Amino acid sequence: MIYLGADHGGYALKEAIKAHLTAQGIAVTDCGTYSTDSVDYAPIAKETCTRLLADSDKESLAILCCGTGIGISMAANKVHGIRAACCSDYFGAKYTRLHNNANVLCMGGRVIGVGLALELVDVFLHTPFEGGRHQRRIDQIADIEAQYRK
Repeated sequence: MIYLGADHGGYALKEAIKAHLTAQGIAVTDCGTYSTDSVDYAPIAKETCTRLLADSDKESLAILCCGTGIGISMAANKVHGIRAACCSDYFGAKYTRLHNNANVLCMGGRVIGVGLALELVDVFLHTPFEGGRHQRRIDQIADIEAQYRK
């Protein structure tokens, strides 16, 4: 399952991603927004990430979009267990899965075009986590997160 979320600035990009994934037969859950009406990105990030973490399928991932991808990624990373990465290039989208085991891809609808975004989605979804020495680093991130969790 791929969970999608966006604010008004990322709405058009989210819709293009949804159509792209659906055409490939990939299951999608759209967590909003559902129009270009102004909406805050933090609640969308929280809802999308909460649904992702509640999913029993540990292969599920999420994609979030706002105007730049930055604000929604910052909000997503406040959710315990989320490793969100704002990407605007192929190398970053690939290596955030390969080395960082990111579970959320964030992109900016006002920063990158649809064609590039779909390439980033594909590489993000089809790149497995390499594990090994990288798992130690993911564990270190989780330890930091646990130290500051209320």
